[in-house]
Amino acid sequence: MDETEFWGLVDSAREAAEGDPEDQSDLLVEQLSQLDPDAVLDFARHFEARSRRAYRWDVWGAAWVLLGGVDDDAFEAFRYWLIGQGREVFEGALHDPDALADLLEDFDDQVDGDCEDLGFAADEAYERLTGAPLPELGISPAPREPLGEPVDLESEAVLSERYPRLWERFRD
Repeated sequence: MDETEFWGLVDSAREAAEGDPEDQSDLLVEQLSQLDPDAVLDFARHFEARSRRAYRWDVWGAAWVLLGGVDDDAFEAFRYWLIGQGREVFEGALHDPDALADLLEDFDDQVDGDCEDLGFAADEAYERLTGAPLPELGISPAPREPLGEPVDLESEAVLSERYPRLWERFRD
């Protein structure tokens, strides 16, 4: 599975779910369950690689602004949700996290920004196909700390200065 196929699966599940993160997860499991186990492993590698790319302080700061605070687990679920938004939003957010203010059509902090299940779609599909848990992916370990310059997540002044468009659109 190449990157285009990976994003195609993510996009088709999101579109069919009409943006509902939980439905997207269920639909993605169904799509992956139609593939062979090696393709599901490839999907899992692509997904995990993107989650790790987004494990950055600047992305965590954007999540903090959007959700009004995010702990470690919630940041992981945010990264899964961010991948679920598709390539354009994901890559745009990594290029400039404050650009999420322009990239997101709508954002409801009660529904959006959290999709833990999406991160386990490949696990569920693989187990359906093989009866066994998803094996180790054979990729390098995740970083222990987010990449980049730490952001003072507790400071509204820092967050409003660092993410002015997000702050204006979602926090004012």
